[in-house]
Formats: sequence, structure tokens, C-alpha cells
Amino acid sequence: MGSMPRSIWKGAISFGLVTIPIKLYSATEEKDISFRQVHAEDGGRIKYKRICDKDGKEIPFSEIAKGYEAPDGRMAILEKSDFDDLPLPSAKQVEVVQFVDAEEIDPTYINKTYFLEADGPGAKPYVLLRDALDKTGKAALVKVAIRSREQLAMIRTKGDLLLMHTMLWPDELRDGEFAAPASDVSVSDAEVTMAQSFIEALDGPFEPEQYHDDYRAALEEVVNAKLSGSPMPSEDSEEAPEEAEVVDLVAALRASVDAAKKRREAAKGESKTG
Repeated sequence: MGSMPRSIWKGAISFGLVTIPIKLYSATEEKDISFRQVHAEDGGRIKYKRICDKDGKEIPFSEIAKGYEAPDGRMAILEKSDFDDLPLPSAKQVEVVQFVDAEEIDPTYINKTYFLEADGPGAKPYVLLRDALDKTGKAALVKVAIRSREQLAMIRTKGDLLLMHTMLWPDELRDGEFAAPASDVSVSDAEVTMAQSFIEALDGPFEPEQYHDDYRAALEEVVNAKLSGSPMPSEDSEEAPEEAEVVDLVAALRASVDAAKKRREAAKGESKTG
């Protein structure tokens, strides 16, 4: 088992007159491969200096502040204390402002996911909120300030846990109408029926563990080969099928359905013999 993650925030959920002390933990971690910028000739690391554009001097972190530049060029310089002393009621208190059906919230709003853990005497009221949400099928809409930023968030249940999904504000979501096809584009009933057949051919329960990051695995092979001086891994010799220009959607979908069924049968055969 891995080490216990560190909590990134401590506060309390205000559930009416009930207070639930909690700790917050990141529920996700990216598994991407990280690289350093280096000199291609000798592998030396590339370093960047923090230079002030007024006096040309290198500035230590202790002297760097955050500045907001107004449209007219004026600069407002904010210190750490300015952020710490913001008059936000949500700074350490997560107040439930509404209960909603989780299905009502467009997934585009969801930003990050966190685990909530009861802190100290918070176990009993934690279970109370969890079970109440479970029985009503609702999620709690809250406001919370994390890392100097107030955010809308949704608290919902998952098994024995309470999860919190921070959300974007409505004005942070772009209008995607520009990407919609023209209103005069239409498809036939036969084409829709064939598309439904393709969906049914690939229909199944969501099992995320069967999917893997092939790009990361291939990149790790290349990195390991470079480190060990081994021959570079070769590409898969199988040629990708050429994509023909789609003229007849029904015929293309029918071929897609046949191919999907064959893949399903092949996968079942492998699982039986594996």
C-alpha cells in the first residue's frame, strides 16, 4: 500500500446548525511522465533567472509579490497578508447553500475532486450528512475557499465516503454554440438506426480498469531504452487500415458494427483462455 496522502485543507461543513470538522484530500493524481529542459549537446539542465525588467537584477523569491496590472497600466501589488485577510465567510467554513439532484449539474462545471475525512469529533455528523444525502438521492451545493480562491462545489456520496467536486463559475464556461453543425444538416432514419446498432454493439458496463494509457507505456519504453542503452523499441508492424472517404454512412456503419462484434468475440475468447 502507498503512503497516506497529506490533507491539503482543514475546515468545517456547516449543515444547518450542525458543524462537521473535516480534512480535505486530493482524490486524483496525474501519472504523466515529467521531463526537464536540458541542453541537447551535453544534457546540462537549463536554468532560468528571475530578472526585474526595471533594474536588471536577479530577484530572490522572498522579494517577489503578486501584481495585478490594470488596463491603464497601474500596478496593484498584493502581499501574502492581503490574501490571508480576505473577508470571506467561506475561508474555513463550507456552508451548504442548496441541495440538488447531481444529474442537474452539467459535467462541464466539474473542476477537481477531493475526499472529505471527518476530523476529530466530526465522525457522527459526517455519517449523518452522508446517510441523509444517500437516502434523498441529493447532492449538497456549497461555497468554499481553497488556495486563495472561492469556489462553488458539490458534495456527494460514494460508498462510505463524502466527495467534494469543486466547480467552475458560470462565467468561466464558454458558449459552445459556434461549434454546432448548421441547422440545415440532417440525417435519415436509416442512418440513425444503423448508428444505434453500432452503439448497441459496443454497449456495456463502465469498467475503467480495462483501459490503459498506451502512450505513457510506450514513452516509458523509450525512456528506459535510452537509460540502459538498449535498442529502441520498434513500431507495431501491423499496418493501420486505410480510411476510405465516407460516402454511404449506412454502409460505413454496417461495416463498423461487424468489426465491433468481431472485436468483442475476440476479446471474450482471450479472456476465456487467459
